[in-house]
Amino acid sequence: MKCWKAALASATLTPMLEIEHLSLSIPSASGPKPAVSDVTLSLESGRVLGLVGESGCGKSITAQTILRLGEHQGIERTEGTVKLDGQDIFTMQESELRVLRGGRISMIFQEPMTALNPVFSIGAQITEVIRLHLDLTKRKACERAVSLLTDVGLQQPEQLLRQYPDSLSGGMRQRVLIAMAMAADPDYIIADEPTTALDVSVQARIIDLLRKLQREKGLGMLLVTHDFGLVAELADDVAVMYAGHIVEYGSVEAIFDHPTHPYTRALMDCRPEAASRGTPMPAIPGQVPAPGAWPAGCRFAPRCRWADAACEQPVEAEAWHHGGHWARCIHVAKSTKPLELTE
Repeated sequence: MKCWKAALASATLTPMLEIEHLSLSIPSASGPKPAVSDVTLSLESGRVLGLVGESGCGKSITAQTILRLGEHQGIERTEGTVKLDGQDIFTMQESELRVLRGGRISMIFQEPMTALNPVFSIGAQITEVIRLHLDLTKRKACERAVSLLTDVGLQQPEQLLRQYPDSLSGGMRQRVLIAMAMAADPDYIIADEPTTALDVSVQARIIDLLRKLQREKGLGMLLVTHDFGLVAELADDVAVMYAGHIVEYGSVEAIFDHPTHPYTRALMDCRPEAASRGTPMPAIPGQVPAPGAWPAGCRFAPRCRWADAACEQPVEAEAWHHGGHWARCIHVAKSTKPLELTE
């Protein structure tokens, strides 16, 4: 990762949340299976990093591991570190983790109906976060909750505090989650598919809200998504993930202007706006391999039209690089020609 590390070292903003050579395994009937391998990422204060890829590529468990949320599900770290201000979160005690979660780093989950507890009111759930991290009285916590709900564009916030999640629309629930994420003025937010469960018009408003909050507060944000359109709207840098590892990394301008890995190009060509009117939507042939069933060489090779015998060997992360932009591919010169995807 030499070129990437050099680019980060020369940046004006110092990286403070760092994932280094992280590998994770998940439980199965036959024993632990590798799900993420050798992932290195860095999130700077005030910037948005988009983590992009199809379902099953390891994006969400990578993001959840930053807060050690998957441990109770049997997800294990087999290698690597996650550091905040130089401290490895895997060395933290439970009391330190409680301060970290929602305090320094907050998370906006993918499905707001399952992320909110249906048996507690909106007010009870928001004020719990506030009182845990800010040590305010109940009255002051309620006042802050009203202010937060107002900030995220919800009407009649005082009344909303007494309501329960099932009485709210999907867009309102997502705004409540964003308010909860902002409750303790975190330094970083992990947004895991924050607009997936919403209709198009609500998605646009949530995107505008996230952009506004991120810029006003100077937050570092990890945006986990499969939507390149959302990345274009919000991200400063992009990491493309496939079958458990990063296959391309660069600034959002570099990725959109010069996508180099065949997988990145294939994903971008599958965007609805990239399809010609009246023609079937293009698709990437095949499927993401299951954890533990990865090819020995390039993991995208079975789905790539440029794959040859050389791709049967492991490919280094920076097999191709240009400054801070790199790709895990030995055939970039070929693959940057227009790709023909199956219909």
